[in-house]
Amino acid sequence: MNEKPPSKAPDKFLKPYDPAAVEGRIYKLWQDSGYFNPDKCLEDGLVTDMAKPFTIIMPPTNANGSLHAGHGLVMTIEDIMTRYKRMRGYRTLWLPGLDHAGFETQVVYEKKLEKEGRTRFEIEPKKLYQEILDFTLTNSANIKEQIKKIGASCDWSREKFTLDNDIVRTVYDTFKRLSEDGLLYRGKRIVSWCPKHQTSFSDLEIKDEERTEEFYYLKYGPFTIATSRPETKFGDKYVVMHPDDKRYAEYEDGQKISLEWINGPITATIIKDKAIDMEFGTGVMTITPWHDPVDFEIAERHHLDKEQIIDERGKLLPIAGEFVGMNIKKARPLIIEKLKAKGLVEKTDMNYKHVVRTCYKCGTIIEPQIKSQWFVHMKPLADKALEKIKSGEIEYIPEHYKKITTHWLENIIDWNISRQIVWGIPIPAKICQKCGEGFVDLDDKLRTCAKCGGDLIKDNDTFDTWFSSSQWPFASLGFPGSEDFKTYYPTDVMETAGEIIFFWVSRMIMLGLYVTGKMPFKTVYLHGLVLDAKGQKMSKSKGNVIDPLTLTAKFGTDAFRMGMVIGNTPGTSLALSEGKVSAYKKFANKLWNIARFIFENVNDVDMSVSYSANDVALIDVRDKLFKEITAEMDEYKFYIVAEKLYQYAWHQFADQILENSKHVFQNESAEGIASRKRLLVETLDKLLRALHPFMPYITEEIWSDMPVALAAGKGKKPLMVESWPIIT
Repeated sequence: MNEKPPSKAPDKFLKPYDPAAVEGRIYKLWQDSGYFNPDKCLEDGLVTDMAKPFTIIMPPTNANGSLHAGHGLVMTIEDIMTRYKRMRGYRTLWLPGLDHAGFETQVVYEKKLEKEGRTRFEIEPKKLYQEILDFTLTNSANIKEQIKKIGASCDWSREKFTLDNDIVRTVYDTFKRLSEDGLLYRGKRIVSWCPKHQTSFSDLEIKDEERTEEFYYLKYGPFTIATSRPETKFGDKYVVMHPDDKRYAEYEDGQKISLEWINGPITATIIKDKAIDMEFGTGVMTITPWHDPVDFEIAERHHLDKEQIIDERGKLLPIAGEFVGMNIKKARPLIIEKLKAKGLVEKTDMNYKHVVRTCYKCGTIIEPQIKSQWFVHMKPLADKALEKIKSGEIEYIPEHYKKITTHWLENIIDWNISRQIVWGIPIPAKICQKCGEGFVDLDDKLRTCAKCGGDLIKDNDTFDTWFSSSQWPFASLGFPGSEDFKTYYPTDVMETAGEIIFFWVSRMIMLGLYVTGKMPFKTVYLHGLVLDAKGQKMSKSKGNVIDPLTLTAKFGTDAFRMGMVIGNTPGTSLALSEGKVSAYKKFANKLWNIARFIFENVNDVDMSVSYSANDVALIDVRDKLFKEITAEMDEYKFYIVAEKLYQYAWHQFADQILENSKHVFQNESAEGIASRKRLLVETLDKLLRALHPFMPYITEEIWSDMPVALAAGKGKKPLMVESWPIIT
């Protein structure tokens, strides 16, 4: 019987794995090595000049709070991609960044002001900007530390912020170029306006809610019109019908009729327009061009007057007579009472279901307003993007997002990029005080209007955050002349949430293609929402928000990362619970115990010894697995790879091979023992390498004690820059 050799396991393996004692030290080791930076990897010969670049631009995290579970998922998936490609010998860059997040940040700060009994409307704009900047910079430092705790191996030496001077200059150059190419215009058009936040939005920032409300049928002269918003009807002086509607054939386009209305007699004009749905209601309607997009377009086609009824605060203007200054919600029932008294209410439907457009942040009903804003003419940009997408120049994971994107691009509308907020990138333009014409002025040189000679004043609006962040892939790499842009653009993968496919991803494609002539990335990987344990969306009001750092502190970062990946197919929402993460803490301890067993039983090993027949069979199973997972990693099937490695490590390597090894060490010949030692060390080596992208901390910690090292331990590299276990 063979005698068991004395234990060679370091003392730390005599205790359970303690993530808190390891993670800070390991992250410092990685940072101090400099290997997050691909230039350092090149300098030290870890990659060659001929190595292919692999680039991920981190979606810039909003610098207005703390990381949430969704951020934890982003950091985990992108770090897996980065570590894998680095181990595969690519010149790998993961560029980190933070977003000033314009309106989003201002809303957060406004809530802070409310608690302090202040409002942004009482603060001088420059002072408010500085307050929000200080708030943002404080949050930024905190968020960066949180990103590091998730284990993100991004190149902090290249970190960017969306308000960096070079980023702003790139955004300005794009703005000017759009103007020069006829793709930018300033127009007095209808916009989506939030009465609470006092700013306009693009259509993507509107939340549609189905509501049940009263629907009123009103007598308008010889017609019956239907509306859910009687408060908009004070200025209605056009009655519109379809030219083919035989019910109204006796009326002619442009015909005048006299009738009694809310505040007395008026003269209305008949308008015939094909936009009218003959099947809806009575097939006839009055229009309020200032407060409805469809009505606005009808008025534009027929050159009709447009009159404002409701102000920017959601209150009625003098045209409403006795209701002037009244909030529209309060005024509505009173207006109906007045109409009833005049015999102008035919009937009321109390259960009218319809979609109401609301502010996505505060839930306030959007009040369309006509305002002068900067718009980007989107169709030419969308057409070029569609051509590239349809030709297969970009891959969508999951693929159904390709169809969703093409449908949106084929039906795109012009983009309002003006925001009436302090916090953000100021629009570099001047406005004529006399005629209202707008002029792009990057260098603040224009003084008089080229159209009428009037004096110019600075445009006080800021850019929609998505306008600047849509230029992030090329702007963050130093477009146009930097070496980074030449080396790392186009980027390889844009990994982000499926819910911002239109807000951000599609706009990045359009502006990236427009500015650089190239698609900004080759693959779009879209993850779903992170839900609570019951499958519900997390929200502060529900009290079900999961803080990723609470989980990492309790169970370890590696356990959290495995919990975020296993079972998480692209585009599908993930239910996250403490129980799930806790299960992978047990797996981390299992891996720790596997290493301890091997270190205790293998104090010497000959890596050139021939394998026994039994071990060859085990190797065949192992190597088949590693071939499979390598192909799956290349296909971004991380959820499958993580599950396979978990199953192999626990159930085959630990439960079967290690248990059988106890028998081998006691009963086999010297040759059999030597074969098994080589198998154990080689398998642990491959397993640590393959698990490293998923569980970087514990694998790096175990790796530092591997018994097989270059030159008896001298010159051993961190596991993060060792090679992936390729099976030929």
